[in-house]
Amino acid sequence: MTPVLQPSTIQKIGPELAIAWNDGIETYLPLEFLRRHCPCAACGGEPDVMGHVVRPPVSYNEKSFDLAGWQAVGGYAIQPKWGDGHSTGIFSYKYLRRLTEFVP
Repeated sequence: MTPVLQPSTIQKIGPELAIAWNDGIETYLPLEFLRRHCPCAACGGEPDVMGHVVRPPVSYNEKSFDLAGWQAVGGYAIQPKWGDGHSTGIFSYKYLRRLTEFVP
C-alpha cells in the first residue's frame, strides 16, 4: 500500500515555502507564486450556475506576499495567513505538490 503524501517538514525560508515530503522529495514554492495561486473563492473564483468559473478582480499590496504563518487543516492541507490579513485559502497537500510543477 502506498503511503499518503504528506509533508514531513514545512518551513518559510526567505521568500519561499520549503516542504520536505514523506516520499523524500523537497520542494520550494516562492511566496508570491503561492499567494497568486490561492484556491479560495475570493481569489480563484467559483462556478456560476452554468459551471463557468467567475474570477473576481484581486488586488495585492506590499504585505500580500508576506507569509505570517500557517496552520494545519486536518491531515490533508495547510491554511496560510498572509501579512495583509488574507487567510481563507486552504492548500491541500496534493495541490501544493502539483503547484511545484508550474513554478517559473
